[in-house]
Amino acid sequence: MDVKEILEHHIIDHTLAAPLSAGPLSLPLTKHFLMIVLVAAVIGAGLPLLRRSRSAGLAPFRSMLEALVLFIRDEVVVQNMGKKGARYTGYFCTLFIFILGLNLAGMVPFGATATGNLAVTGGFAFCTFLLVNLAGMREQGVVKYIAHLVPAGVPVWLYPLLFPIEVLGLVTKSFALCIRLFANMIAGHIVILSFIGMIFIFGAINPWLGVGVTAPAAIVLVIFVSLLEIFVAFLQAYIFTFLTAIFTGAAMHPH
Repeated sequence: MDVKEILEHHIIDHTLAAPLSAGPLSLPLTKHFLMIVLVAAVIGAGLPLLRRSRSAGLAPFRSMLEALVLFIRDEVVVQNMGKKGARYTGYFCTLFIFILGLNLAGMVPFGATATGNLAVTGGFAFCTFLLVNLAGMREQGVVKYIAHLVPAGVPVWLYPLLFPIEVLGLVTKSFALCIRLFANMIAGHIVILSFIGMIFIFGAINPWLGVGVTAPAAIVLVIFVSLLEIFVAFLQAYIFTFLTAIFTGAAMHPH
């Protein structure tokens, strides 16, 4: 395989089993779908058990989980959405942990990064879009929420122009979240595979050049980028959660 085929093999989603069909609908078992199910199962079963556990050995992990929940509630949710936003803490904790789990799943041998799939990040962005609008309507009422899409004090004759722009802005915010998460998670894999591919490219020119010169430098760079990817996995999960809280808070409390 050439470098392009290697990249496609490790990044693009692949069907593992024949799809389950129900009329015109089909649900194939793919790598990314499998990762989503596994991560959801681990989170759904593991965290409640960890919370209820009284084992002394798991005490540090319970403390870490408590610190994470308190941080998301106080520094992400309440800070951007006000005290009424605390009711959404469960959603934001789930969002952060689920995205983080999917990001890190790609670092596991034979795993895959589901957040490197636009369909997956698009699903998260769609949930954000729904949350922003539903939370705004819940807080202000449907009529007031729609009326506040256009800033107060704008001349009436500008409403037909500004209203579609503001609606498009709501869609664009969510779309930007989708692209940001997808691009950051897929970029690290491309860089790592490119460094590994350089060993074989230069090795095809001269075996000693590939193994003796390129391989040591490439391995060091791969280790560095892999560690950087772990940091990016946490960072992108936080950014997605934080921006979702900002957008939701802006919808709940218009200025």
